Amino acid sequence: MNTTFTSTPRRSSRVFTRILVSAKGRNSQGRNFRESTETIVINAHGGLLYLHAPLELGAQLLLANPITEEDQECRVVYVGDTCEKGTRIGVEFLSPAPHFWGVEFAQPDWTARTSPSQPLH
Repeated sequence: MNTTFTSTPRRSSRVFTRILVSAKGRNSQGRNFRESTETIVINAHGGLLYLHAPLELGAQLLLANPITEEDQECRVVYVGDTCEKGTRIGVEFLSPAPHFWGVEFAQPDWTARTSPSQPLH
């Protein structure tokens, strides 16, 4: 049997880092919440963070980064495991925000070397 595996490349590099942010929105019971938290992973299109508020896929949040002094509207695209820090929540920005995290991500033309024999240019 011949099986071909394809993978879709990520839209941007992921960075595992803790950045303090605040989140506000409506929880799954329709109640307003505001919470200070930290990120687990970030990228140019969103991130993964801990939240204690019960949230559902598609919920909209407003994230605020006190370091960059920017606010960013986002949508919940992943609800993961829960631990003492909260539930792992994946968010996607509703509009591009390349400077929201205050981190420079890899350039769009960056590609990983596919083999050790491939020369560097």
